[in-house]
Amino acid sequence: MVIAQEKLIRLTPKPTITWDKLPDNFKLEEEPVQNTGQPLIAGALRETLELMGYIKPEMLIGGNLGICATVNNELEIKAPDWFYVNSIQELASGCDGVSNRINDRKSYTPNLEGETPAIVMEFLSHKEGEEYSVKRIHPVEKWFFYEQILKVPTYVIFSGETGLLEVYRLQEQRYELELPNFEGKHWIAEMELFLGTWRGEKEGRFGYWLRWWDEGGNLLLWGVERLEEERQRVEQESLRAEQESLRADKLAAYLRSQGINPDEIE
Repeated sequence: MVIAQEKLIRLTPKPTITWDKLPDNFKLEEEPVQNTGQPLIAGALRETLELMGYIKPEMLIGGNLGICATVNNELEIKAPDWFYVNSIQELASGCDGVSNRINDRKSYTPNLEGETPAIVMEFLSHKEGEEYSVKRIHPVEKWFFYEQILKVPTYVIFSGETGLLEVYRLQEQRYELELPNFEGKHWIAEMELFLGTWRGEKEGRFGYWLRWWDEGGNLLLWGVERLEEERQRVEQESLRAEQESLRADKLAAYLRSQGINPDEIE
Protein backbone atom coordinates (compact mmCIF):
# COMPACT_ATOMS: atom_id res chain seq x y z
CA MET A 1 0.00 0.00 0.00
CA VAL A 2 2.78 2.43 0.99
CA ILE A 3 4.79 1.57 -2.15
CA ALA A 4 1.73 2.21 -4.32
CA GLN A 5 1.18 5.58 -2.65
CA GLU A 6 4.80 6.62 -3.19
CA LYS A 7 4.62 5.56 -6.85
CA LEU A 8 1.43 7.62 -7.27
CA ILE A 9 3.14 10.66 -5.75
CA ARG A 10 6.12 10.35 -8.10
CA LEU A 11 3.89 10.06 -11.18
CA THR A 12 1.58 12.94 -10.28
CA PRO A 13 2.64 16.47 -11.30
CA LYS A 14 3.79 18.68 -8.47
CA PRO A 15 1.02 20.93 -7.19
CA THR A 16 1.09 24.68 -7.57
CA ILE A 17 1.15 26.21 -4.10
CA THR A 18 0.49 29.82 -3.14
CA TRP A 19 0.08 31.46 0.23
CA ASP A 20 -2.87 33.83 0.00
CA LYS A 21 -4.53 35.81 2.76
CA LEU A 22 -8.06 34.72 3.56
CA PRO A 23 -10.74 37.36 3.03
CA ASP A 24 -11.75 38.96 6.31
CA ASN A 25 -15.34 37.77 5.84
CA PHE A 26 -14.34 34.16 5.02
CA LYS A 27 -16.30 31.71 7.17
CA LEU A 28 -14.30 28.69 8.26
CA GLU A 29 -16.13 25.41 8.60
CA GLU A 30 -16.23 24.11 12.15
CA GLU A 31 -15.58 20.41 12.56
CA PRO A 32 -16.91 18.78 15.74
CA VAL A 33 -14.35 17.36 18.15
CA GLN A 34 -14.16 13.58 17.72
CA ASN A 35 -14.17 12.90 21.47
CA THR A 36 -13.90 14.85 24.70
CA GLY A 37 -10.42 13.53 25.41
CA GLN A 38 -8.78 15.25 22.44
CA PRO A 39 -9.05 18.86 23.69
CA LEU A 40 -7.92 17.71 27.15
CA ILE A 41 -4.76 16.13 25.72
CA ALA A 42 -4.07 19.24 23.63
CA GLY A 43 -4.69 21.57 26.55
CA ALA A 44 -2.40 19.57 28.83
CA LEU A 45 0.46 19.87 26.33
CA ARG A 46 0.13 23.65 26.27
CA GLU A 47 -0.41 23.97 30.03
CA THR A 48 2.99 22.49 30.82
CA LEU A 49 4.73 24.88 28.43
CA GLU A 50 2.94 27.85 29.98
CA LEU A 51 3.89 26.85 33.52
CA MET A 52 7.58 26.50 32.65
CA GLY A 53 7.62 29.92 30.96
CA TYR A 54 8.39 28.35 27.59
CA ILE A 55 5.85 30.23 25.46
CA LYS A 56 7.05 33.50 23.95
CA PRO A 57 4.86 36.26 22.44
CA GLU A 58 6.04 35.50 18.90
CA MET A 59 5.08 31.81 19.10
CA LEU A 60 1.81 30.26 17.98
CA ILE A 61 0.83 27.14 19.90
CA GLY A 62 -2.60 25.57 19.90
CA GLY A 63 -5.02 23.26 18.21
CA ASN A 64 -8.06 23.18 15.95
CA LEU A 65 -6.98 26.39 14.22
CA GLY A 66 -7.26 26.33 10.44
CA ILE A 67 -3.86 26.25 8.71
CA CYS A 68 -4.26 27.39 5.12
CA ALA A 69 -2.62 26.98 1.72
CA THR A 70 -3.89 27.42 -1.82
CA VAL A 71 -3.16 24.30 -3.88
CA ASN A 72 -3.86 24.33 -7.61
CA ASN A 73 -6.10 27.39 -7.06
CA GLU A 74 -8.13 25.54 -4.41
CA LEU A 75 -8.09 26.69 -0.79
CA GLU A 76 -7.01 23.85 1.50
CA ILE A 77 -7.48 24.13 5.25
CA LYS A 78 -6.50 21.63 7.93
CA ALA A 79 -6.85 22.09 11.66
CA PRO A 80 -4.33 19.91 13.53
CA ASP A 81 -5.25 18.77 17.02
CA TRP A 82 -2.03 20.45 18.21
CA PHE A 83 0.74 22.42 16.53
CA TYR A 84 3.73 24.62 17.27
CA VAL A 85 5.06 27.56 15.23
CA ASN A 86 8.26 29.13 16.48
CA SER A 87 7.79 32.59 15.00
CA ILE A 88 4.88 34.45 13.43
CA GLN A 89 4.03 38.03 12.58
CA GLU A 90 1.80 40.10 14.80
CA LEU A 91 -1.63 40.81 13.41
CA ALA A 92 -2.25 44.28 12.03
CA SER A 93 -4.12 46.82 14.11
CA GLY A 94 -7.88 46.68 13.95
CA CYS A 95 -10.22 49.44 12.81
CA ASP A 96 -10.13 50.91 16.31
CA GLY A 97 -6.36 51.31 16.04
CA VAL A 98 -5.69 48.75 18.74
CA SER A 99 -3.11 46.10 17.86
CA ASN A 100 -4.49 42.59 18.03
CA ARG A 101 -2.75 39.91 20.04
CA ILE A 102 -0.78 37.33 18.05
CA ASN A 103 -3.04 34.51 19.14
CA ASP A 104 -6.31 36.28 18.29
CA ARG A 105 -6.55 34.45 15.00
CA LYS A 106 -9.26 32.66 13.06
CA SER A 107 -6.71 31.01 10.76
CA TYR A 108 -3.02 30.91 9.96
CA THR A 109 -1.29 30.97 6.56
CA PRO A 110 2.38 29.88 6.72
CA ASN A 111 5.00 31.84 4.76
CA LEU A 112 2.56 34.75 4.48
CA GLU A 113 2.08 35.26 8.24
CA GLY A 114 5.16 33.55 9.62
CA GLU A 115 7.05 30.29 9.69
CA THR A 116 5.79 26.83 8.78
CA PRO A 117 4.72 24.80 11.82
CA ALA A 118 7.69 22.92 13.23
CA ILE A 119 5.46 20.15 14.53
CA VAL A 120 1.84 19.11 14.01
CA MET A 121 -0.07 16.45 15.93
CA GLU A 122 -3.17 14.49 15.10
CA PHE A 123 -5.00 12.42 17.70
CA LEU A 124 -6.53 9.30 16.15
CA SER A 125 -10.26 9.53 15.65
CA HIS A 126 -13.00 7.19 14.52
CA LYS A 127 -12.54 8.40 10.93
CA GLU A 128 -10.08 5.61 10.31
CA GLY A 129 -7.11 6.36 8.10
CA GLU A 130 -7.56 10.07 7.39
CA GLU A 131 -4.39 10.89 9.34
CA TYR A 132 -2.44 8.66 6.94
CA SER A 133 -4.12 9.60 3.66
CA VAL A 134 -2.08 10.98 0.72
CA LYS A 135 -5.13 12.01 -1.29
CA ARG A 136 -3.93 14.82 -3.57
CA ILE A 137 -7.13 16.12 -5.14
CA HIS A 138 -9.28 18.76 -3.49
CA PRO A 139 -9.85 18.52 -0.62
CA VAL A 140 -6.42 17.01 0.01
CA GLU A 141 -5.93 14.83 3.09
CA LYS A 142 -3.83 15.42 6.16
CA TRP A 143 -0.69 13.38 5.47
CA PHE A 144 -0.27 14.86 1.99
CA PHE A 145 -1.02 18.37 3.25
CA TYR A 146 1.56 18.24 6.05
CA GLU A 147 4.21 16.36 4.08
CA GLN A 148 4.01 17.78 0.56
CA ILE A 149 2.31 21.16 0.96
CA LEU A 150 3.43 22.55 4.32
CA LYS A 151 6.53 20.33 4.59
CA VAL A 152 6.22 20.18 8.38
CA PRO A 153 9.45 18.69 9.80
CA THR A 154 7.73 16.55 12.46
CA TYR A 155 4.34 14.89 12.21
CA VAL A 156 2.95 13.13 15.30
CA ILE A 157 0.04 10.69 15.33
CA PHE A 158 -1.22 9.64 18.76
CA SER A 159 -3.96 7.37 20.05
CA GLY A 160 -5.31 8.40 23.42
CA GLU A 161 -7.05 5.03 23.73
CA THR A 162 -4.10 2.68 23.15
CA GLY A 163 -1.16 4.99 23.87
CA LEU A 164 0.31 4.38 20.40
CA LEU A 165 2.68 7.23 19.56
CA GLU A 166 4.08 7.58 16.04
CA VAL A 167 6.61 10.29 15.24
CA TYR A 168 7.41 10.91 11.58
CA ARG A 169 10.35 13.00 10.40
CA LEU A 170 10.62 14.65 7.01
CA GLN A 171 13.51 12.91 5.25
CA GLU A 172 14.21 13.71 1.59
CA GLN A 173 10.68 15.09 1.17
CA ARG A 174 9.02 11.99 2.68
CA TYR A 175 7.92 11.16 6.20
CA GLU A 176 9.91 8.37 7.84
CA LEU A 177 8.83 6.69 11.06
CA GLU A 178 11.24 7.39 13.92
CA LEU A 179 11.98 4.84 16.63
CA PRO A 180 11.88 6.15 20.22
CA ASN A 181 14.91 6.11 22.50
CA PHE A 182 15.40 3.38 25.10
CA GLU A 183 13.07 5.26 27.48
CA GLY A 184 10.31 5.37 24.87
CA LYS A 185 10.68 9.11 24.21
CA HIS A 186 11.40 11.25 21.15
CA TRP A 187 13.71 14.27 21.16
CA ILE A 188 11.89 17.17 19.50
CA ALA A 189 14.88 19.25 18.42
CA GLU A 190 12.71 22.17 17.26
CA MET A 191 11.47 22.60 20.84
CA GLU A 192 14.47 21.18 22.74
CA LEU A 193 12.15 18.87 24.66
CA PHE A 194 11.40 15.16 24.81
CA LEU A 195 7.90 13.94 23.90
CA GLY A 196 6.49 10.68 25.21
CA THR A 197 3.43 8.96 26.63
CA TRP A 198 2.24 8.79 30.23
CA ARG A 199 -0.67 6.90 31.75
CA GLY A 200 -2.71 8.36 34.54
CA GLU A 201 -5.54 10.72 35.46
CA LYS A 202 -6.15 14.40 34.87
CA GLU A 203 -9.37 16.41 34.77
CA GLY A 204 -11.45 13.28 35.32
CA ARG A 205 -9.93 11.46 32.35
CA PHE A 206 -7.90 8.31 33.03
CA GLY A 207 -5.82 6.98 30.17
CA TYR A 208 -2.83 7.81 27.99
CA TRP A 209 -1.50 11.33 27.66
CA LEU A 210 1.29 13.05 25.76
CA ARG A 211 3.84 14.62 28.09
CA TRP A 212 6.98 16.74 27.84
CA TRP A 213 10.35 16.00 29.48
CA ASP A 214 13.30 18.40 29.60
CA GLU A 215 16.76 17.66 28.22
CA GLY A 216 17.76 16.08 31.52
CA GLY A 217 14.85 13.64 31.38
CA ASN A 218 12.78 15.39 34.06
CA LEU A 219 9.01 15.22 33.60
CA LEU A 220 7.49 18.69 33.21
CA LEU A 221 4.64 18.90 35.67
CA TRP A 222 1.04 20.00 35.27
CA GLY A 223 -0.42 22.58 37.61
CA VAL A 224 -2.15 20.02 39.86
CA GLU A 225 1.11 18.07 40.14
CA ARG A 226 2.99 21.21 41.12
CA LEU A 227 0.41 21.93 43.82
CA GLU A 228 0.70 18.38 45.15
CA GLU A 229 4.49 18.63 45.14
CA GLU A 230 4.30 21.89 47.08
CA ARG A 231 1.80 20.39 49.54
CA GLN A 232 4.13 17.47 50.20
CA ARG A 233 7.07 19.85 50.65
CA VAL A 234 5.16 21.90 53.24
CA GLU A 235 4.10 18.72 55.06
CA GLN A 236 7.68 17.44 55.14
CA GLU A 237 8.96 20.76 56.48
CA SER A 238 6.22 20.75 59.11
CA LEU A 239 7.12 17.18 60.08
CA ARG A 240 10.81 18.06 60.35
CA ALA A 241 9.98 21.09 62.52
CA GLU A 242 7.80 18.90 64.75
CA GLN A 243 10.58 16.31 65.08
CA GLU A 244 13.10 19.02 65.97
CA SER A 245 10.72 20.36 68.58
CA LEU A 246 10.30 16.88 70.11
CA ARG A 247 14.06 16.36 70.21
CA ALA A 248 14.51 19.75 71.89
CA ASP A 249 11.84 18.88 74.49
CA LYS A 250 13.50 15.51 75.23
CA LEU A 251 16.88 17.18 75.63
CA ALA A 252 15.43 19.83 77.94
CA ALA A 253 13.72 17.12 80.03
CA TYR A 254 17.00 15.19 80.29
CA LEU A 255 18.94 18.27 81.38
CA ARG A 256 16.35 19.04 84.06
CA SER A 257 16.64 15.43 85.31
CA GLN A 258 20.36 16.13 85.77
CA GLY A 259 19.68 19.29 87.74
CA ILE A 260 20.49 21.62 84.86
CA ASN A 261 18.13 24.39 83.84
CA PRO A 262 18.20 24.44 80.03
CA ASP A 263 16.91 28.03 80.03
CA GLU A 264 20.11 29.18 81.68
CA ILE A 265 22.36 27.57 79.08
CA GLU A 266 23.74 30.09 76.63
